[in-house]
Amino acid sequence: KRAAVAARLQAEASGRAIGPEDLKSGARAQNAAGLERLARRVEPAVSFGDLVLPPETLEQLREILTRSRQRERVLDLWKMAGPASRRRGLTALFAGPSGTGKTMAAEVLSGELGLDLYTVDLATVVDKYVGETEKNLDRIFAEAERVNGVLLFDEADALFGKRSEVRDAHDRYANVEVAYLLQRMELFEGIAVLATNLRSNLDEAFARRLDAIVDFPEPDEEYRLRLWDKCLGANVPRKNDLDLPFMAKSFKLSGGGIRNIAVTAAYLAADADRPVGMNDLVLATQREYRKLGRMVVESEFGPYFDLSSRPES
Repeated sequence: KRAAVAARLQAEASGRAIGPEDLKSGARAQNAAGLERLARRVEPAVSFGDLVLPPETLEQLREILTRSRQRERVLDLWKMAGPASRRRGLTALFAGPSGTGKTMAAEVLSGELGLDLYTVDLATVVDKYVGETEKNLDRIFAEAERVNGVLLFDEADALFGKRSEVRDAHDRYANVEVAYLLQRMELFEGIAVLATNLRSNLDEAFARRLDAIVDFPEPDEEYRLRLWDKCLGANVPRKNDLDLPFMAKSFKLSGGGIRNIAVTAAYLAADADRPVGMNDLVLATQREYRKLGRMVVESEFGPYFDLSSRPES
């Protein structure tokens, strides 16, 4: 009943008669209500064209789509699941430094499959009391089973950061928590993705239980140049003095860092009612560096170091 009401309200808001898509959306919203108390729902708004990643990384992401779309044929028709396997889910690990595109890639996969993305911050799930982390995970997966979506467990370092050689009971229990999470991911019939900065903490036995491990490297100069251009976008007016090749060569930043700087520069230019200029990028970069606790070194900024202090002409 609540799903029907939600569908009617959605149709009325759009000024049209209620249709199948409204009913589908209403049902999904009701099913997702419990999960949204535990995870953040993201309606995909990006595509493969928005990703600036190496070809091998993009190919691995497309292979995950293939696995998702061909599961019934391979596991059921071709009987590749094995006679004793209860595994139906698709599990993947996205590994790489912060800001390299892991979350965006999960959003792209969700969009390609026509599903919503549900992001779970594992740092809020991990509990210092024995057994509580598993209870929290159980609640998440119980709600997720009712929703046809993609689960992204972000900040997986909250678990993997504790995973190490067993020296005491706490170390041993940290390993139990990681194993339990992977077990629940395998039993989950949807797609579950772990995002981590600490691939080095994963042992071979753990890696074997994953369907895919996708590495997200720090962008090199070529990819940083593409990121600068894409993050500024086609709608932002630009001054002729923009030196994006210099920015790409001089500042070893992730895509997330470049995005932050581009947005800050756009605000600076908008407030001054002018196109984005090199002085905006320099000032925004200096602010991003200070935010990250990095030193602002004159040699790194080269001939543009003093540009941010000059009045805009």
